[in-house]
Amino acid sequence: MSLHPFDPLVIRHTHRLPAPSGPAGQGDGAARQLDIALMSVGFKLSAGVLERLSALSEDTVAETATRTLDVVRQMVGDHVQHNTYFRDFPAGVPDTFDFWRECITDALLDGTSRAGAIEQLRTGLVDLLTLPSYGNYRHSYAEMLAAHDELTAAAGDRMTVLHLGGTSEEEVTALYLALAGSSTPLGEEGLRDLAALAAHCADGPQPEAVPVRENRAVVNAGRLAAGRDLLLDTVTDVLRLACALSDGDVTLVEPTRFRSLSRPVRRALLAGLDAVVAAAPGKLADVPAHREAFKRLGERLHPHEYPNRPHAAEVFAVARGEREARSLDSRVEELLGADDVTGAARLLAAAPGKLFRSLDRLLRLCRTDGERDAVVAAAGQAAPHVSGRVLLSVREHLHNRTGAPGGRRVFVNQRARAWVATDTRPPVPRPGIERLIAALDAETSRRLPEAGHLLIDPDVLDVALPLSGKSTAEGLGVLPRGSLTPVDGELLRFFVHWRQTEHDTDFDLSALMLDADYETVCWLSYTALTEVGGEHSGDITEAPEGASEFINLRLDAVRGDFIVPQVNIFSGESFEAVEESFFGFMTRDAEQAGRPFEPRTVRMKSELRGPGRVALPLAFLRGPDGGWRARWLHLYLAGSPYANRVEGNRVSVATLVRGVVERDYLTVRYLTGLMAGRGAATTLWDGVTVPDGPVTYIGLERPDGLHPDSVIVTPAHLRDLIPA
Repeated sequence: MSLHPFDPLVIRHTHRLPAPSGPAGQGDGAARQLDIALMSVGFKLSAGVLERLSALSEDTVAETATRTLDVVRQMVGDHVQHNTYFRDFPAGVPDTFDFWRECITDALLDGTSRAGAIEQLRTGLVDLLTLPSYGNYRHSYAEMLAAHDELTAAAGDRMTVLHLGGTSEEEVTALYLALAGSSTPLGEEGLRDLAALAAHCADGPQPEAVPVRENRAVVNAGRLAAGRDLLLDTVTDVLRLACALSDGDVTLVEPTRFRSLSRPVRRALLAGLDAVVAAAPGKLADVPAHREAFKRLGERLHPHEYPNRPHAAEVFAVARGEREARSLDSRVEELLGADDVTGAARLLAAAPGKLFRSLDRLLRLCRTDGERDAVVAAAGQAAPHVSGRVLLSVREHLHNRTGAPGGRRVFVNQRARAWVATDTRPPVPRPGIERLIAALDAETSRRLPEAGHLLIDPDVLDVALPLSGKSTAEGLGVLPRGSLTPVDGELLRFFVHWRQTEHDTDFDLSALMLDADYETVCWLSYTALTEVGGEHSGDITEAPEGASEFINLRLDAVRGDFIVPQVNIFSGESFEAVEESFFGFMTRDAEQAGRPFEPRTVRMKSELRGPGRVALPLAFLRGPDGGWRARWLHLYLAGSPYANRVEGNRVSVATLVRGVVERDYLTVRYLTGLMAGRGAATTLWDGVTVPDGPVTYIGLERPDGLHPDSVIVTPAHLRDLIPA
């Protein structure tokens, strides 16, 4: 048997195991052993997978088992050894000052560090990092494991089912089509996976459309390598493709250093530019928005060597300022400068997406009811030509504009860097907003497919719609920013793991507790190892072989109404420069023991790969009934170059958390409500009963036993809910 190289991608993205193939045999024993091994890390084989494996040879099952276990352990974060500074954590964590006093005593008893410690004591200030017993593991991973009992199994332990898929090639093709045809932008990892799949699938089935420009650039790179026709309809498509070929930023947010390109590639890019401009000269107006990038690209393409591509040469003439090509934006600004809001709306109608992104501003500039009616009418006429993602984004924006002015605005860029500013915008008249919202709801409802019988997991109703994959980190159990999900269990435990690349790197896991008014109550960190209801596992200050830190909380004892875990970079490499870094949380019942890290209790594990020096993955909110819920943030603060600590960013963190918590996000509840309004029969799933006939199932995990003709929508496929 030869396993497909992209099987791990399929398992990670879809939680399906491509149907194994190989010699027939008696593989039932080996299949059961695999199932048991998977359950130890919180996964399980479906009945269909067990049946398939049982009919294959033991060698085939063993090879499948090795690959599958490697993938799922990586998914949950169990591929590394999670040691703790305090061996018996969460038991045996000392008072902070007692611990520091012990470290100083150890330094005084150590002949090599005594003099330095005495000198520091004379000044009245001791640097913890200079103490030999501080910040480094004092026991082996095996010694730590020996200090902990086995985990007691509980009904609440996570169990993610791996379902049976089609053949490897069928699953790989389906994944490629899903990623390439996504109606929302993918995150960085999704784009990397799409790039690998695009090269492999260039000769196979292709999506009917690739609506997201960044995705199209990655697909075009694969098509170019395979000698296939390119998907181009703007000059910016060619620029994005050039960025993809140089391993640059296809979103065009960060500048790309273009590589030297081979002559065949240069010919292909210039031919693409030439064809786009020849078919629609007006598209030269897109060049000024990326003038510098086009100038740098021209230096690599040498357009003067291709006199038979005159229209391509015009692109670079515009970039150099030798030819004028007025952009739509400049013409709109001219009309608005003349107070002609109606004319601006009429002009923007030729670019429906731009019109929708300008609606707030246009409505604010309206001076008369007639102008407002003209803007609303233009939006209504353009709505059928706007992507579903933009429709929903504007719908969410307008809903949040109905509040009182003068509040705080939270800004989040494409790379999850967040900041806050006072909202100085004038209010938008409510009648205009209400009419637009009604029109957007009607257009969205019109586009939704006939769902038949909806079977809905109640826990998914408050999950935010993934209007952009850029707002979500990659990982297991990760949900879009703004999602709200219940938290079960009596113990909540956070973890962070990192491994430095070259330089000593110190990440610090902390948890900030806030009251109902977002004021600080207390925190847990290396400066506060214990607090009522919680413990910190101890500070690790470098990670050449990898390091982990944990925070343990007893939810019934937590002071405050919000728990905000955060990862601060105290020193060393950034989140993007380290070899590896990820964050997650576990939940347990109070009577469960086990190791500090138990993979089957992990509810979420996400990569930490954003900008800034402070990461805010999510926050936990106490509900009116006393229960806790998770609100997903996926935010990064700029922080300081050195010594970021929870004490130093309390105000900015609280402000950001407040902005996200108090914002209303469009959720699955909104779309399923529209589906029900169109006549879809709706059943809330009780977690047990599965209907006999086909359904459209929407939930956090796919149940076993659904009718084979059912449509399955889980978090990995939430983008499929966004209408085209």
